[in-house]
Amino acid sequence: MTRTGARVLVDQLLIQGVDRLTCVPGESYLAVLDALHDATVDVLVCRQEGGAAIMAEAAGKLTGRPGICFVTRGPGATNASAGVHIARQDSTPMILFVGQIARRMRGREAFQEVDYRQTFGDLAKWVVEIDDAARIPEIVARAFRVAMQGRPGPVVVALPEDMLDDVVTVADAPRIEPSEPAPPPADMERLAARLARAESPVVLVGGSRWREADRDRLAAVARRFDLPVANSFRRAGLFSSDHPNYAGELGIGPNPALLERVRGSDLLILIGGRLSEMPSQSYGLLGIPEPGVPLVHVHPDADELGRVYQPALAIHSAPGPFCAALDVLETAAPTGTARAAEAHASYRAWSERPAVLPGAFQYGDAMVWLRERLPANAVICNGAGNFATWVHRYYRFRGFGTQLAPTSGSMGYGLPAAVLAKRAQPDRIVVALAGDGDVMMCVQEFATAVQYGIAIVVVVLDNRMYGTIRMHQEREYPGRVSATSLRNPDFAALARAFGGHGERVDRTEEFSSAFERALASGLPAMLHCLVDPQALTPTRTLDAIRDDALARARG
Repeated sequence: MTRTGARVLVDQLLIQGVDRLTCVPGESYLAVLDALHDATVDVLVCRQEGGAAIMAEAAGKLTGRPGICFVTRGPGATNASAGVHIARQDSTPMILFVGQIARRMRGREAFQEVDYRQTFGDLAKWVVEIDDAARIPEIVARAFRVAMQGRPGPVVVALPEDMLDDVVTVADAPRIEPSEPAPPPADMERLAARLARAESPVVLVGGSRWREADRDRLAAVARRFDLPVANSFRRAGLFSSDHPNYAGELGIGPNPALLERVRGSDLLILIGGRLSEMPSQSYGLLGIPEPGVPLVHVHPDADELGRVYQPALAIHSAPGPFCAALDVLETAAPTGTARAAEAHASYRAWSERPAVLPGAFQYGDAMVWLRERLPANAVICNGAGNFATWVHRYYRFRGFGTQLAPTSGSMGYGLPAAVLAKRAQPDRIVVALAGDGDVMMCVQEFATAVQYGIAIVVVVLDNRMYGTIRMHQEREYPGRVSATSLRNPDFAALARAFGGHGERVDRTEEFSSAFERALASGLPAMLHCLVDPQALTPTRTLDAIRDDALARARG
């Protein structure tokens, strides 16, 4: 087994089941690019490292195994940091391999030299530099384990370019599977006792490490015990919105009735998630450290249990083993209750029909049309901005793994995530919804979609401003517009210039036919939808937000 370090590295990726990776090429890891030449790996060459890293993060979300991204040193690595941050906050397994200067040049501030342990120390679960090519199998195996185990997250591995050319004799590491902590029987007995006494329980699902079978088991348990189940922020694929026990999403601008249901619960079971800032309503929904409601927290990382909220019962378990244990829980099911039906009816009423807002293009109506038109397995991707509020409220996610969106609130996510999703699952419809400010963060990856014939549909909602910031600006500094206005390109023409399909949509009634033509084109497509700037949220106009702020200021 005498090989170059680069060949050893690529062999380890193959052993770990890597069949796709993203990259922006660089001279610092030319040896790896050469080793990939003959490997059975789908290498997606991207246009900017941020987009490449986002694609890798999306791959981690879809598969549960680390998405892989290669970038060059210095500016390549720092560009990729956006994707690393998303993976950290979203608990997504990902490995970023970074080309590094030669070992003999360290400490001289050589060309593009960066100390990656310092740069990524607060973003990644583990940062390591491989000095000895003979240790590549050991370190890559550990990187996969760290990325997947406990609370998943990103790992950064630096590769000195001269190390990759070293010739070594070394054995390969085995394929890594993460440990699956299971709930102790005593904890499940305590949970059964609490569940038997509860009159107003609520289940909240979030985090990662879920499989479709886990979701199915939880759905059956929810029916049996008449449990309302809510998804955490941007975790819509974890419980079907069509399930009769579905209570809605606990995120930005949630159903007020859902908030009251959580506050008034006598048993809150949080599975897999952390109840971080967005789902906790800026840490105001529950008390800290005492939540104020009996909390059962189930998480695969023991360090997350009691980190913010002190639970009545902490269960160290991955979602899979916990849902399996929950499925065979021996306790009497309630009779004569209708709590799940009430919660689901409230969700349906709140999300059924959008309000009419200013403008010829009613985004809410377009979202309802997509809800009815798209199959259950369609993948919906979005980045960050007020436009996403309509997605969370009016679209109904039914299939597992059908939402790709950053809980970190990172702009620019939707388009590159859609590219990866469609490449990985070409038979599914993949739609990216993006604001005008959002899409321009990674619009260059539309060229990647064209290069590889990846037929995504990007719906651009253009209100000619950074809408979320403008909303906050009008709320805090009414009438004092600063640094939030945008002058945008013709996005339909831009799509055509890249080699894709592009159309402009001015009116609601034009949307459905334009969308069908985009699908039928077989090309990466972009629909440029003109949104009235007044239509700032699903229920409130820009003027109304400003007028309320001015009224408060007047006392």
